[in-house]
Amino acid sequence: MTLSAQETRSDSIIAVKNALKTAKESMLKMEIPEIISNLELSNSYAPSLDDNTLKANVLLELARLNYLTENYPKAIIDIDKSIMFLENTPNKELLARSHALKGFITIKQNKFSEATNSFKVVDDILNLNPNELINAKNLSGKGLLAMQTNEYEVAVNYFDASIPIFNSNEDYYNEAFSHIHKAESLLHFPEEIAENAIIEAKKAIDKAKPIIENNDFIKLSQNYYKVSAMLGFRTGDIEKAESNFTNYQATTSKLNELYILATSEGVDSEFNIVDLNNKIKEQEQDIADQQKSISFTKMTTALSVALIVILSLLTLSLYKNNNLRAKANDLLQDKNTELELAKEKAEKASLAKAQFLSTITHELRTPMYAVTGLTDLLMDENPTPNQKEHLNSLKFSGEYLLSLINNILDLNKLDANKVEVEKTTFSLEKRLKDVLIALKKSADDRNNVIKLEFDESIPKKLIGDPLKISQIFINLVGNSVKFTENGKVTIRVKNKEKKNNKILLLFEVEDNGVGISRKKQKSIFETFSQASLQVNRKFGGTGLGLSIVKNLLQLLDSKIHLESQLGKGSKFWFTINFGVVELSEKEVHKKEEYVVDFSKLKNKKILVVEDNKINQMITKKILEKNNIICEVADNGLDAVKMVGDTKYDLILMDIHMPGISGVEATKKIRLFNESIPIIALTAVTIDENLDTFFEAGFNEIIPKPFKTNDFFEKIYKTLESVQKEFSDL
Repeated sequence: MTLSAQETRSDSIIAVKNALKTAKESMLKMEIPEIISNLELSNSYAPSLDDNTLKANVLLELARLNYLTENYPKAIIDIDKSIMFLENTPNKELLARSHALKGFITIKQNKFSEATNSFKVVDDILNLNPNELINAKNLSGKGLLAMQTNEYEVAVNYFDASIPIFNSNEDYYNEAFSHIHKAESLLHFPEEIAENAIIEAKKAIDKAKPIIENNDFIKLSQNYYKVSAMLGFRTGDIEKAESNFTNYQATTSKLNELYILATSEGVDSEFNIVDLNNKIKEQEQDIADQQKSISFTKMTTALSVALIVILSLLTLSLYKNNNLRAKANDLLQDKNTELELAKEKAEKASLAKAQFLSTITHELRTPMYAVTGLTDLLMDENPTPNQKEHLNSLKFSGEYLLSLINNILDLNKLDANKVEVEKTTFSLEKRLKDVLIALKKSADDRNNVIKLEFDESIPKKLIGDPLKISQIFINLVGNSVKFTENGKVTIRVKNKEKKNNKILLLFEVEDNGVGISRKKQKSIFETFSQASLQVNRKFGGTGLGLSIVKNLLQLLDSKIHLESQLGKGSKFWFTINFGVVELSEKEVHKKEEYVVDFSKLKNKKILVVEDNKINQMITKKILEKNNIICEVADNGLDAVKMVGDTKYDLILMDIHMPGISGVEATKKIRLFNESIPIIALTAVTIDENLDTFFEAGFNEIIPKPFKTNDFFEKIYKTLESVQKEFSDL
């Protein structure tokens, strides 16, 4: 070969390489004319050059163009030819790229086993010839394959592995590709982890958006709008879903036009015809000579046929586009209908759950009253030490079951948004000390020390919701006590900031117990969640306590935080805003005490209205032990008759009874006797029905099961207040 021929060949190779580079860059933005012109230039030189690597490279880019324009049958032909040319060359990098692209193409053809084989070949090549970027491309291909086979968690792992590599190599097209398909995979996660998956999908799609917009990646923008529409449907943002779906349709229409352009101006890549260009040039003169003899009519006919073909293609395109729109609209309507049905089902399920919990807790409270009541009675009858031990165990079990029932009720009310925040004046320090007193026995049983560190600069009286503060600390400190043994639980309250009549307090509950693993810290505040099955078996509990704490703090505009390490303990903390009450020195030291004078209850005549024989016996014994005269009515109708015939000092009225309910019986009694005090003694959940009870004529409510001290205190207060009210008249 002469020097001139060598120079010409070298120039041709450079021209082909430059044209391929330009075509590859243009493909990212789907600039079809630019792609076609450069591939045509490459295709015109490559067959005549004795360079299999260069020929394979041209075929690889032709396959990539046909893959992007969804002409998969032509793409697979080109990529197989590329691989054939490369099999006997040392260029393993280009061979790996060709097999990787074949994997992507066969996925689109639903040939998943072939795709798996292609990605495995790439892995084998890279084991001997490492290439970080090709490996990242192979990982994203495996992610796409996992998506198509419904292995969505596996797909996310592959995309997560590829994204940092694409980013560090500034391959922004494939980085955005992986973000979008990661988001799409997350949207298919199961319902139990859907909430976190949707959050992660939103993050992924948001990362893809600026990359696509800054680089005008039209092919990726189609996928972006589709996944964004799916995300809108999942989150219930129908307006956003419709907007993204409209953009998806518009982008699809634009891409369809580009596909038609690519098909009509496609590049022939038959490399087995070595000198195709030369043959075409040889025939050009003959064609020109023949055309001179063609009549004007034939020319008109040819042009008409060409025009008809173009119009037919446009009509076909419009028809397909309209079909796509119609299907999309149908899909949107179906999704809207599904959302409405899902909403109705959720509301019905929520109502059914609330009714079920209300019924089941009432049914549980009734026998629990018998358990706790009988236990208290037996404890007062001088049991033997052995019997006392058994009674203490029975009492503990009863209190545990009652605590569980109350937790379920609290959670149900929080879920139903039936809990309101109260604003009353209270002593925070006293509330916390009461909690510690209540938990002292549990702490002693586990040989724990509970310590309160209370900032002295905190005002003596605050304005807030004392009941919810007690609930939060009963659950939070109780949880720390339960998971600590031979250790210490510390409660800290610090004055973080005070402005005008407001004070922000920081609360901490720290223990040196078993601790919580980092993995479980994310789910520990969810309903019925515990660190593990082994923890549940060892320490007991239902996993409701921390969920209630989280929900109560949300009501108080706060949030629970957690630091924990296995074997070293846990620290929970949160902040709450309170109002401040300025008190005089005298008011600060004033203590509110209430003592029941049992001598004033002696020989009082009380009617117990109760259909349950065991509960009748328990209530009657509790009253008679304190020298109170007690009579029993089995139902509401008997109670109305007995009140009409006999003078009673007070009525204890059950609510659920055969015949007429306790509410109806009370209304009937009030028609002829307005003065007699009536207390609802009931296992019904009453928190949300207080107004109904008082409107019916009740003076007070005692929920079953009760503590004996609270029971007599309410009876004493009710008798005292009613007596005072009617004496004033």
